[in-house]
Amino acid sequence: MADKQLPFTEHLEELRKRLMIAAGSWLVAFIACYGFAERLFEFIADPVRAALPEGSSLVFITATEPFFTYLKIGAIAGALIALPVIFWQLWGFVAPGLYAHEKKFAIPFVFASCLCFGLGTYFGFVFVFPTIFTFLIKFGTGTGEINAMLSMGGYLSLSSKLLFAFGLVFELPIVIFFLARMGVVDYHWLAKNRKFALLAAFVLGAILTPPDVFSQTAIALPFIILYEVGIWIARFFGKKKPAEEEEPAAAE
Repeated sequence: MADKQLPFTEHLEELRKRLMIAAGSWLVAFIACYGFAERLFEFIADPVRAALPEGSSLVFITATEPFFTYLKIGAIAGALIALPVIFWQLWGFVAPGLYAHEKKFAIPFVFASCLCFGLGTYFGFVFVFPTIFTFLIKFGTGTGEINAMLSMGGYLSLSSKLLFAFGLVFELPIVIFFLARMGVVDYHWLAKNRKFALLAAFVLGAILTPPDVFSQTAIALPFIILYEVGIWIARFFGKKKPAEEEEPAAAE
């Protein structure tokens, strides 16, 4: 059975404690990563540097832009490193409301969430970034009369937004798994609403990416594929209804 319901004030205190632990882990990781911020930026800027025309390079517009850019990249890298602790605290907060047999998913949840987010950012950085930035820069400099001069801060803002979007999309199977385990959705419902998922995929792509067809499709296509994976996950791991448990698998 789920744990005994706690008073609202105790829930707030528990939430505050876990938020402090998560924030503390991020702060420690941020301080550690800030020392390598310049090298981290060099690494994350590789796709756009390769796409820039010969003689062009990243620039900074204001005197403080490099400082705040390195500060931001240290914060982002710190958040990625602290992700296991953050997910563990998230699980610890929701676990009291779960049944005993559901709590055994704690370690798999943390591991799978971090893995899926990491795979999403890797997919975006390695396979999508080179094509996106090559297309956008060639489109902007197509006439030959305009020079590409991208700012450090502008590039980091766009790239971090895209990486977060890919990481978020790759969390979809994890979200479906837990919704199915709690009985909120089942694979019948997911399959029936597939057309709405397709629409949501392209709306999400339009919101989270630059206004070009390729980058929007690069978000929408993994979303659609992972939604289909989520249907199978819900089918095999979702909460069974009494009628479904009695029916033999062959009858289905």
